[in-house]
Amino acid sequence: MYTDEVLQALPKTDLHCHLDGSMRIETLIELAKERNVALPSQTPEGLREQVFKEHYRDLPDYLHGFAYTCAVMSDAEALERIAYELGQDCLAEGVRYLEVRFAPQLHVRPGLDVAQVLAAVDRGLERVRLEHEASEPVKHKGEPAFRYGIIACAMRMFTGGFGPYFKSLMTVLDGSPVKEVYGIASLQLARAVVEARDRLGLPIVGFDLAGAEAGHPASDHTEAYDFVHRHFMHKTVHAGEAYGPESVFQAITKLNADRIGHGTHLYSVDMVKVDEDPHRYVRQLSEYIADRRVLLEVCPTSNLQTMPELRRVGDHPVGRMIRDRLSVTLCTDNRLISRTTVSRELRLVMNAFELSDSDVRRLILHGFKRSFFPGSYREKRDYVRKVIDYYDTVLAAHNLPPVGRRADA
Repeated sequence: MYTDEVLQALPKTDLHCHLDGSMRIETLIELAKERNVALPSQTPEGLREQVFKEHYRDLPDYLHGFAYTCAVMSDAEALERIAYELGQDCLAEGVRYLEVRFAPQLHVRPGLDVAQVLAAVDRGLERVRLEHEASEPVKHKGEPAFRYGIIACAMRMFTGGFGPYFKSLMTVLDGSPVKEVYGIASLQLARAVVEARDRLGLPIVGFDLAGAEAGHPASDHTEAYDFVHRHFMHKTVHAGEAYGPESVFQAITKLNADRIGHGTHLYSVDMVKVDEDPHRYVRQLSEYIADRRVLLEVCPTSNLQTMPELRRVGDHPVGRMIRDRLSVTLCTDNRLISRTTVSRELRLVMNAFELSDSDVRRLILHGFKRSFFPGSYREKRDYVRKVIDYYDTVLAAHNLPPVGRRADA
């Protein structure tokens, strides 16, 4: 079994990482002071005790911290800094490819539209890319460069607490049914991010749907997903996190999802509501996902913190997903809120399910191969090949035997 040092050194991805849940706690305190945002404590220790805990009572308790992080992400300077520091933190633990996601509409202000929000985040990550590309290991020793993409999250629902954008939208659409407003908001975002990608050249690599699943079905957002689908943008959907297998099915069939965020309840037969054999339904759905190689972006620590029924890592269905040879990669979800890293997620899952070296290799390489890489298919293939070669170099440097190439599948 690989040591923590080896796990840290291996090239990795983080494909499910929320910007607003992954800032440095010291930066939150500093930005809050500068922007007059009240925090329950002015020290990292106090915030970890009161807000960013190791364990949470429930999902609302987990989400409480976002009220503070989103409040300081109110201008381009803060967004750029948070993105830059996230890129640095990822590189420090061996993450060479990052897809950061967030809901740009939550940060829109007078003088700061969706494109400007996205551009600010891009500037921060681009600085990391350029600095790393100029480093000695990348220039002369063959290490893979740091690459990244941005995923824009639409929201299944808004509340009045989501700030200026929501208020302005409700004013414009006064009298429209609330569910209709949600769909219009996601379509507006879809149009804005496609334009930002195509006209401004920003690396917007994917479109996501986040927020409460129960009572807010994916079908409310088909128009937005049809729009990005027609414009050749990759698609992922938060599904099976707080609702059953049918949410995963709807994400794939209604929204043409290429990947699924979480998918934790994929095997939950007790949550199937369709009028048929639930065991057959789950079996056929999981086989369908396996056959199509739909990647599951699994975030074990986050799930354990928000799902009381998961008392330990060994209870998480990721073990069964791996045994069933589904396409799975491990992600952080929220590095600050969950106090985790990709290396830590790998260690937890390795220990809980006694993974082989080949299992670990597959988990890591699935992330690179199923990424929404911001370049041509040829460029992606070249990058993945470089990552695979570097993976073997890391093993050799630690006097570990190579893992068979069959594990790359």
